[in-house]
Amino acid sequence: MTPSHTTRIPVGPPNGCGPLDRVECRAQFARVLAALDRIDEAIRGNALGEKPGILLRLDRLETAATTRARLLWLIAASTVAAAVGTVWKLIASA
Repeated sequence: MTPSHTTRIPVGPPNGCGPLDRVECRAQFARVLAALDRIDEAIRGNALGEKPGILLRLDRLETAATTRARLLWLIAASTVAAAVGTVWKLIASA
Protein backbone atom coordinates (compact mmCIF):
# COMPACT_ATOMS: atom_id res chain seq x y z
CA MET A 1 0.00 0.00 0.00
CA THR A 2 1.40 3.39 -0.98
CA PRO A 3 1.04 6.50 1.18
CA SER A 4 -1.70 8.87 0.06
CA HIS A 5 0.67 11.88 -0.19
CA THR A 6 2.86 10.44 -2.96
CA THR A 7 2.09 10.96 -6.60
CA ARG A 8 1.95 8.14 -9.09
CA ILE A 9 4.55 8.19 -11.81
CA PRO A 10 3.05 7.05 -15.12
CA VAL A 11 4.60 3.90 -16.51
CA GLY A 12 5.22 3.66 -20.22
CA PRO A 13 6.67 5.80 -22.98
CA PRO A 14 6.45 9.59 -22.64
CA ASN A 15 3.87 11.50 -24.63
CA GLY A 16 4.60 11.50 -28.33
CA CYS A 17 7.10 8.64 -28.11
CA GLY A 18 5.03 5.58 -28.79
CA PRO A 19 6.33 2.64 -30.80
CA LEU A 20 5.59 4.44 -34.07
CA ASP A 21 7.50 7.55 -33.10
CA ARG A 22 10.83 5.97 -32.06
CA VAL A 23 12.77 7.52 -34.94
CA GLU A 24 11.42 10.96 -34.07
CA CYS A 25 12.19 10.43 -30.39
CA ARG A 26 15.74 9.36 -31.17
CA ALA A 27 16.22 12.42 -33.37
CA GLN A 28 14.84 14.67 -30.63
CA PHE A 29 17.06 12.96 -28.05
CA ALA A 30 20.08 13.53 -30.31
CA ARG A 31 19.18 17.24 -30.59
CA VAL A 32 18.85 17.51 -26.80
CA LEU A 33 22.23 15.81 -26.30
CA ALA A 34 23.84 18.14 -28.84
CA ALA A 35 22.38 21.15 -27.04
CA LEU A 36 23.64 19.84 -23.70
CA ASP A 37 27.10 19.33 -25.19
CA ARG A 38 27.14 22.94 -26.43
CA ILE A 39 26.05 24.21 -22.99
CA ASP A 40 28.69 22.06 -21.28
CA GLU A 41 31.38 23.36 -23.64
CA ALA A 42 30.28 26.94 -23.00
CA ILE A 43 30.53 26.43 -19.24
CA ARG A 44 33.70 24.34 -19.00
CA GLY A 45 35.42 25.01 -22.33
CA ASN A 46 36.54 22.40 -24.80
CA ALA A 47 38.80 19.49 -23.94
CA LEU A 48 41.76 20.86 -25.91
CA GLY A 49 41.83 24.14 -24.01
CA GLU A 50 41.45 26.17 -27.18
CA LYS A 51 38.26 27.85 -26.01
CA PRO A 52 38.12 28.83 -22.34
CA GLY A 53 34.76 28.27 -20.73
CA ILE A 54 32.72 30.56 -18.55
CA LEU A 55 34.21 29.09 -15.38
CA LEU A 56 37.78 29.85 -16.46
CA ARG A 57 36.83 33.33 -17.62
CA LEU A 58 35.10 34.02 -14.31
CA ASP A 59 38.15 32.81 -12.40
CA ARG A 60 40.37 35.13 -14.45
CA LEU A 61 38.05 38.07 -13.78
CA GLU A 62 38.04 37.36 -10.04
CA THR A 63 41.84 37.13 -10.01
CA ALA A 64 42.14 40.40 -11.91
CA ALA A 65 39.71 42.11 -9.53
CA THR A 66 41.69 40.91 -6.50
CA THR A 67 44.97 42.12 -8.03
CA ARG A 68 43.40 45.47 -8.93
CA ALA A 69 42.06 45.90 -5.37
CA ARG A 70 45.49 45.18 -3.87
CA LEU A 71 47.12 47.63 -6.27
CA LEU A 72 44.62 50.35 -5.33
CA TRP A 73 45.32 49.78 -1.63
CA LEU A 74 49.06 50.03 -2.32
CA ILE A 75 48.59 53.30 -4.22
CA ALA A 76 46.37 54.69 -1.44
CA ALA A 77 48.87 53.70 1.27
CA SER A 78 51.76 55.23 -0.69
CA THR A 79 49.83 58.47 -1.18
CA VAL A 80 49.00 58.70 2.52
CA ALA A 81 52.61 57.97 3.47
CA ALA A 82 53.89 60.64 1.08
CA ALA A 83 51.36 63.18 2.42
CA VAL A 84 52.27 62.43 6.03
CA GLY A 85 55.98 62.73 5.17
CA THR A 86 55.42 66.09 3.49
CA VAL A 87 53.40 67.42 6.42
CA TRP A 88 56.06 66.18 8.85
CA LYS A 89 58.81 67.97 6.93
CA LEU A 90 56.75 71.19 6.90
CA ILE A 91 56.20 70.97 10.63
CA ALA A 92 59.84 70.10 11.35
CA SER A 93 61.17 72.97 9.24
CA ALA A 94 58.91 75.55 10.88
